[in-house]
Amino acid sequence: MRLFVFLAFLSVLVTLVSAWTKEDHEIFDLVTALEASEGKGTTFYSWLDVSPTATLMQINKAYRKKSMQLHPDKNPGVKGIHERFARLGVIATILKNTEGRKRYDFFYKNGVPKWRGSGYYYARFRPGLGIVLVFLTILTSGLQYLVQTLNYKRDLRRVEMAIRDARLAAWGPKMEPLQGKRKVKVNLGGGPRQSEDGNVVAGKMLDMVVEQDNVFILDPSGSLHLLDTNSATPAAISNTWFIKLLISSIRKFSFSKENLPKEADHSQSAPTVDRPDSPASGTGTQSEGEEPHQAGYVAAVKTGGRRRKAVRKR
Repeated sequence: MRLFVFLAFLSVLVTLVSAWTKEDHEIFDLVTALEASEGKGTTFYSWLDVSPTATLMQINKAYRKKSMQLHPDKNPGVKGIHERFARLGVIATILKNTEGRKRYDFFYKNGVPKWRGSGYYYARFRPGLGIVLVFLTILTSGLQYLVQTLNYKRDLRRVEMAIRDARLAAWGPKMEPLQGKRKVKVNLGGGPRQSEDGNVVAGKMLDMVVEQDNVFILDPSGSLHLLDTNSATPAAISNTWFIKLLISSIRKFSFSKENLPKEADHSQSAPTVDRPDSPASGTGTQSEGEEPHQAGYVAAVKTGGRRRKAVRKR
């Protein structure tokens, strides 16, 4: 229910933010720049020294007077005078326009919004690819952590309910602990099913054993598994996708780095064996009467500087 309310509020907020137009964004920029230059709380009307209900003639008169004061020719060398003079022209144009003045009066009475829409900030700050990737990583990891938290609370409620139902089935309505082990069946919910006796039971039944305050799950092999609140997996930052990917990469790098010297030592210590009859040895000599290594052949020997072909033994 809370999640539904949050999503509904978020959708309404997105609708309101998307209602800001390009002209509204221009007014936001002017309000921010005017307060930064002339002082916090300065409005279009106060800067022109006119009333918010001033007529068009009064605004024109005030603009001409202010423009003469801020003209760059009359203020040589004054820092920021060109920006202030240009800003004065844009403000006067908005107040002279009926629709523009109507939009400004709305924000003048209700205040400029704190959050001005993602499009407004993106168009002004233009984040790079790295910033966008970091933002998406944080956003997706945060959403995954939120889902883990919701799942943990749900699993915790199920475990507590199963423990309570098992104790109720074993001890009775008074919930007074009894000595010894008691095997019970607990309904975990779900659709109707047929039991081994042919009776229709509601939901999925699970065999459990209650021994004093401990509750165990009995699997088909007869093994007992303790059921308590630790059975539910709590939410953890280390279980989010980015942290798990980072840890896995570090472990792989460390493993490959540790095995690298062992492989190098193994390759260096591997012995090289030269066959006596190998052409690469070059120094192997065969003593008189010694049998060759290759069965059925007699090694060629030099006679008078000439080499005879090897003769197969018969």
